[in-house]
Amino acid sequence: MAFMKKYLPPILGFFLAYYYYSTNEEFRPEMLQGKKVIVTGASKGIGEQMAYHLAKMGAHVVVTARSKETLKKVVSHCLELGAASAHYIAGSMENMTFAEQFVAQAGKLMGGLDMLILNHITTSPMNLFSGDIHFVRRSMEVNFLSYVVLSVAALPMLKQSDGSIVVVSSMAGKMANPLIAPYSASKFALDGFFSSIRMEHSVTKVNVSITLCILGLINTDTAMKAVSGILNIEASPKEECALEIIKGGALRQEEVYYDNSIWTNLLLGNPGRKLLEFLSLRRYSMDKFINN
Repeated sequence: MAFMKKYLPPILGFFLAYYYYSTNEEFRPEMLQGKKVIVTGASKGIGEQMAYHLAKMGAHVVVTARSKETLKKVVSHCLELGAASAHYIAGSMENMTFAEQFVAQAGKLMGGLDMLILNHITTSPMNLFSGDIHFVRRSMEVNFLSYVVLSVAALPMLKQSDGSIVVVSSMAGKMANPLIAPYSASKFALDGFFSSIRMEHSVTKVNVSITLCILGLINTDTAMKAVSGILNIEASPKEECALEIIKGGALRQEEVYYDNSIWTNLLLGNPGRKLLEFLSLRRYSMDKFINN
C-alpha cells in the first residue's frame, strides 16, 4: 500500500504527460518510397484509397480482395499514379490456405515485405443478434482469424525488414454498440490479440511495430448503405482516413484514432489501461520470454 501511495501518482502523471503531450516524428511521403506493402480489402473503400496513396508515394503495392476485375482497375490506376510496382492476387479471406499462400506470393512479387496492412472484413448488416452462430463464426474467421494467419505468414519477412503490421479496426472494437455484436466481437479480438503481441515484441526485442487503427464511421459505400436509416451521424472521408492509417503505420504508432469527434481519442485512448499493462509486466519472469 505504501508503494502505491508513494509511486503510483508520479507514474500515472508521467504516463498521462507522455500520452497527451509526446510528439511523433513528422510524417513524410518519402518514408514509403520504395517500400513493399500489402493492402488487403483493396478493391474499394478505405483499402482502395490506401493503395492510391501508397502509389503516389512511390511504394511497391500488392493488393487483394475477392473481385479480380475490380483489382485489375485498382492496379492499373496505381501504376498511373506512380507506384514503383503494383500487383493483385484475388481470393477470399474465408479460405485460410489462400490467406497464408497469398503472403508468400506477394513477398515473391515484391522481393520482400515492409508493411502489412490488414483491412478486409466480411459484410455485416446491422441487426439484433438472433442467435446465428454461423455468422458469428464467419465474422471471427474473416475479421480476426485471417488477420492472425496473414500476420504469422508475414512475420519472417517483416523481421528481416524491421517492418510494420497495420491492423484496421473500429470504435466497435473499443466500446459496445447494439446491432453489430458479431462484428464488434471480431474487432475486440483484434485489440486483445495484437496488443498482446505488441507487448511480446517489446519484451523480446522484435523490431516489428503493430499499429491498431480505431475508426469511426467512414463514408464508404458499404458503410453508408449499412447505416442508412439507422444512424444519424456525420461520416468522415475515406480518402483522409486512408492517409491517416498509412501515416500511423509509417510512424510506428501503437494506435491511430480517426473519427469526426474530437473526444474519441481522449475518451477511448485510455492511459489507465496503458499504465496497468506497464505495471503488469513486473509480475512476469523474464526467463519465459528469453527461453522462448
